[in-house]
Amino acid sequence: MDKKPRGSGPLSGVRVIDLTSMVFGPYATQIMADMGADVIKVEPPSGDATRYISVGPTPDLAGVFVNVNRGKRSIVLDLQSDDGKAGLRALLEQADVFIHSMRSKAIAKLGFDYDSVAKLNPSIVYTNCYGYGREGPERDQPAYDDTIQAECGLTAVQQMLTGEANYVGTIVADKVAGLTALYATTMALFHRERTGEGQEVEIGMFETMASFMLVEHANGAMFDPPLGPAHYPRVVAANRKPYRTKDSHVSALIYNDKHWALFVEAVKPAWADAGMATLNERARQIDRIYGLLAETFLERTTAEWLDLLRRLGIPAAPLRTPDELFDNPHLNAVGFFETVDSPRGKIRFPGVPTTFSATPGKVHGPAPELGEHTRQIRDEFGLNAADHAKTGSDK
Repeated sequence: MDKKPRGSGPLSGVRVIDLTSMVFGPYATQIMADMGADVIKVEPPSGDATRYISVGPTPDLAGVFVNVNRGKRSIVLDLQSDDGKAGLRALLEQADVFIHSMRSKAIAKLGFDYDSVAKLNPSIVYTNCYGYGREGPERDQPAYDDTIQAECGLTAVQQMLTGEANYVGTIVADKVAGLTALYATTMALFHRERTGEGQEVEIGMFETMASFMLVEHANGAMFDPPLGPAHYPRVVAANRKPYRTKDSHVSALIYNDKHWALFVEAVKPAWADAGMATLNERARQIDRIYGLLAETFLERTTAEWLDLLRRLGIPAAPLRTPDELFDNPHLNAVGFFETVDSPRGKIRFPGVPTTFSATPGKVHGPAPELGEHTRQIRDEFGLNAADHAKTGSDK
């Protein structure tokens, strides 16, 4: 079967077989779909569980699912049946990428470990999305965003910052791991483009988040012998928070020497002294500095501070809610949101945040209903009805 580009974008012509669920893997493949790849989402008869976890136009089209599965095609395959396995093998024979989020023992038991798939398609890029890497003692443990936030040190630094162990208010581990899966897979595709060689790729959510956290928090602990604890003091300072103003809050970072001098000259706070003149001096007393700034910010309104700080070129922003982003003047001016028609009505998606001068991506369509493309994909791949007698939906 000839491969035909399905959408515009730098991945146009790439076919991805997506056996992931929840957010980690689907976020990676959502971006692939936005970039023009033909992403075929393989679902069990019950569907990806994320279909049911939040509000949506129907019970099986929850908002989270709709966003991270947009532009994909859905086929239902019961991989517990011989017919379902035969269907997946047929898809993999004609794929560029296979990405899954099953545990290593489970995918091997089904017969779709890397060695088995590479026999069908030696040039395939095979991406494993795991909670923990296969070489470690935790490899068989289940992993979710909350548990990985705890294990990677994120909740501990939140405790340093706020005095209480907390998760952050977004599923950061899932999304960072998803982005890592994306770049790892596309790097492997780049290697294949140059050499023709497929390969196996592995992303562990725990390892990914440990790497992510230790970018700045490794700090003095990297050295032998250690020169300090494994945390970056500025970002865990108790007074590091948006500044309360006369009427609301403002976020500002008066940090480098240029911005500090401009602020002190314009505001003339009584507490500023020569011992705060350099970044090194301020870094040694950063929590105290944040506390003093907090007292000063109470003296003016948010609008007054934003006007002053922006005139000085100091980074500053108001606090916005997620709802307010949908009416944000900047996002609307750059065409960030994309409205897509679906059988359930119009959907306003947060669009592609990157631009390409020659191969721009876009939202290529709504998320599929469960098994929506089963018949279409069956015909496209030359599968007969018997191959799908036990696969569930036959739309």
